[in-house]
Amino acid sequence: MALDFTLVQLRYFQEVARRENMTEAARQLNVTQSAISTAMAQLERTIGLDLFIRQKNRSVVLSPAGKRFLTEVTPFLESSDNLGETALGLSRSLSGQLTVGVFSPIAPTRLPLIHDEFEKRYPDVRVNYLEADLEELQRAVTAGDCDIALTYTLGLSDRFDTYLIDVVRPHVLVSLEHRLGAGGRPRPVHLRELADENYIQLDLPYSRQYYDELFRIAGVVPRIRHSFSGYETVRSFVAMGLGYSLLSQSVSSGTYIGSKTVDIPLLDDFPSIDLAFIWPNDVRLNRRGRAYCELTKEILGPASGHQSDL
Repeated sequence: MALDFTLVQLRYFQEVARRENMTEAARQLNVTQSAISTAMAQLERTIGLDLFIRQKNRSVVLSPAGKRFLTEVTPFLESSDNLGETALGLSRSLSGQLTVGVFSPIAPTRLPLIHDEFEKRYPDVRVNYLEADLEELQRAVTAGDCDIALTYTLGLSDRFDTYLIDVVRPHVLVSLEHRLGAGGRPRPVHLRELADENYIQLDLPYSRQYYDELFRIAGVVPRIRHSFSGYETVRSFVAMGLGYSLLSQSVSSGTYIGSKTVDIPLLDDFPSIDLAFIWPNDVRLNRRGRAYCELTKEILGPASGHQSDL
């Protein structure tokens, strides 16, 4: 016997399950809380199960039956999305919404080029962006706040699928006037050659731990003089000659204050970082997301290593 529930009810259920709060789910779906509550009550009556355990603070958690139901609903909704895209001919002409997360230091140098070309090729797709640090991006992708995220894979768990874009190696950043700057034509160095100088630290989740590991490998205890969460603040302090920094993202030598920096390659055998798109491994990427990944790969150039099938 077929049960009389709707795709809308299932989508509402999936969002409430993600948020564990009907008010937050309603805000994300841009509907009223009463619409969510009514839909969930109707869905529970239709299938004859209590899907949620209601809390006094208006939050909800999935019941055991709700957890089992969610495992069936998620692939069903993905199949529904794929069917809709096929019916609309999106394989030939993409349209709709796409939300892309991007790691903050990457955004100013990579994102405009990608967006400009994507908009030219797929004018009917409206792309929105969420700029955040590595930790926040992983939470946003998991919560469904963005479809995909362009980020470094530091601290990435096996809950995500990835599409490799580039392999990035760390470098030292110094001012143009630094003794190792060589007027913009520096020689590669070992990290220990800067052990006695002040270090300007980029203090972002996962990034900081990665650079700490590089110091450990090199056998160097950094003399941390300043610590900033802002990428450009770090670069500006380095450009003023106030210390050196370790970074992975290579950008223009200019800074907001007009002074310049120099990237110095490292001779140390340090681990590299993968720059990749991520999305939950229990979610099938739609055609808009696939097109964005493939275009980014095309623009940013070839990369070695494994990438997942799209």
